Amino acid sequence: MSRAGTLALLLLLGTASGPASAQRLLHAGQHWAALERPGGLCEAVGRSELKAAPGRVQARAAVVFSRDGRRRGELHFVLSRPARPGADALLSIGGQSFLLLTRGQSAWSRGPAQEQAILAALRRASEMRVRAQGVGGRVSDRYLLAGAPTAIDAAAIACSR
Repeated sequence: MSRAGTLALLLLLGTASGPASAQRLLHAGQHWAALERPGGLCEAVGRSELKAAPGRVQARAAVVFSRDGRRRGELHFVLSRPARPGADALLSIGGQSFLLLTRGQSAWSRGPAQEQAILAALRRASEMRVRAQGVGGRVSDRYLLAGAPTAIDAAAIACSR
């Protein structure tokens, strides 16, 4: 994906917490990008393989780091539809599976130890999938991981300075 294509991806993802000019693009890859955002946050972001229909929320993944060290690879997903209340999500990467917490249209890792295991698995795999029982049907969001490790490293390095 070209740099312009990645910028379009970032706008589509709606990752901006403020004006686009307040963000700094750290890395632009085919499926993932890294951003430095106001407030001391750096994140690697990617969208699901399938583009959302007009008017629907785009499924996306983010790995977040903060300059103050409180976030060191915190994993967050926006699901393609809200999860059923009380449902867990299952993240599959390669041959490994991880149970994630859900609330509404979001899913999170369960803590630092799980985040580190997920990041290690992500570096060795070509895709990952998040599944959950959703409101109105099943959720199954697939992500291609080409470029994810580079985007994650760029975000981590930017927030370590």
